[in-house]
Amino acid sequence: MAMTQTQLLHELEPVVAGELDRHEKMAKEWFPHEYVPWSEGRDFDGPYGGEAWKESDSKLPEPARVSLIVNLLTEDNLPSYHHEIATTFGRDGAWGTWVHRWTAEEDRHGTAIRDYLTVTRAVDPVKLERARMAHMQSGFITDYGTMLQQLAYVSFQELATRIAHRNTGTASGDEGCERLLARIAADENLHMLFYRNLLKSAFELDPDQTMRAVTDVVTTFQMPGSNIAGFTRMAMTIAHEGIYDLRLHLDDVLMPVLRQWSVFDKTGLGPEGEQAREELAAFLKRTEETAARFVARREERRARARG
Repeated sequence: MAMTQTQLLHELEPVVAGELDRHEKMAKEWFPHEYVPWSEGRDFDGPYGGEAWKESDSKLPEPARVSLIVNLLTEDNLPSYHHEIATTFGRDGAWGTWVHRWTAEEDRHGTAIRDYLTVTRAVDPVKLERARMAHMQSGFITDYGTMLQQLAYVSFQELATRIAHRNTGTASGDEGCERLLARIAADENLHMLFYRNLLKSAFELDPDQTMRAVTDVVTTFQMPGSNIAGFTRMAMTIAHEGIYDLRLHLDDVLMPVLRQWSVFDKTGLGPEGEQAREELAAFLKRTEETAARFVARREERRARARG
């Protein structure tokens, strides 16, 4: 018989406590203000009578700018993410301690990126603020109704975010930007480890239900910023630059996590678990084919552009 969400929360509580201890030992204290080149800043137009932003102010390539905006707007929706995980995991005991610790660490990311972009005039601050207002008002509501589904989602999403930040930093060609995003990516990696290890323990408690949750998430996965206005166009810009695309999603996010859970090596699954695993395998095969076609087309376009 499948365990209830309440039973799973209770059984996983000691694991949460252990992972929280590990996280606190591994996490390094850092300060957003140290990653911002304040000396480059100057007044904008407005009450201080400075200069309005213009396109030539930005030193960053367009794909890196687009990715930074997507990443920042995604970080901005933190209040909605906090609400979702606090509602699911609770605010008491080890679960609650983790929820608040995670939120506090994530809050640094938006602060640091916004300060960096504003001081270096990398993006239009007026458009950025209007986009922030619109995106936060749209909020975020998880597509997943169970605790196991949400654990599976954040296991993949935190790793995806880590990779997106690191690759954005590289694409920026800016040493300061790369340093900042590498620091943020290190946080995201620790968050991924926390959630990934929890779901690994869930597999031991209820393998069939956990396999079903993993398949549900993998086959419907979307980044939390997918409701940003113009996201499809921006995602294509990011993908064409190779910052984050389906090839990376499959090879560097899905497969490493699935291997850590030994998804295709597990024995003792019941009919529900086996069916979920078969669905997962079929989806991954289709995704491999789609990713290969995308990369081939991208290489053809680049070859034509080179003449």
